[in-house]
Amino acid sequence: MAEPIDWDWIDRNLDEIGALTQQHAEIVGISIAIAVGIAIPIGILVRRGGLPYVLASQTGTILYTIPSLAMFAILVPIVGIGRTPAVIGLVAYAMLILIENTVVGLQSVPRSVKDAARGMGMTSWQILYRVELPMALPSIITGIRLATVSTVGIATIAVLIGAGGLGVLIFNDGIQRGLFLTPIVVGAVIATAMALVLDGMLALTERGLSRWKRAGA
Repeated sequence: MAEPIDWDWIDRNLDEIGALTQQHAEIVGISIAIAVGIAIPIGILVRRGGLPYVLASQTGTILYTIPSLAMFAILVPIVGIGRTPAVIGLVAYAMLILIENTVVGLQSVPRSVKDAARGMGMTSWQILYRVELPMALPSIITGIRLATVSTVGIATIAVLIGAGGLGVLIFNDGIQRGLFLTPIVVGAVIATAMALVLDGMLALTERGLSRWKRAGA
């Protein structure tokens, strides 16, 4: 028979649950912001393909295939425990998705559109800034959406290196205390809800950008 949810435990620990939820959201937000700031410029630089794109893509693939526990174990001796190695690892995992979607979005811009912009006297920088990036935004947002959802889940593992977050409920309060079901369920439900909310917000942004793109076309 399944263990019932201890509602009294939830009521007694609401402050801790709220604090851990905030920690988790901060880790995810910081990681995605840094990853976007790094990956999109890289995607722009390698958008024409060739060896630079292959190197960037393969590097991202290698990082993405490293198990999260192994990634964190590698980082701890270098930068110590806490939020820093967690953010570094999460940024590394998000890079591949963001670079790939940025490149796909930029490469999908029709050549005729770029030729027309060039015929109007625009420089290469103006074409990138005023034509290519706006038309690639839906694809870029899709990449951010995928990276964000996966980061919410992976971030729960970061509790093992002292980064806090919802993993404290799942691992410390639940699994390490004889599989106490209540904090495990609470942590999992909040993480799932966080991922769904962020995905929904980004999906609405993506939909709005898609409508703008169609109107512009």
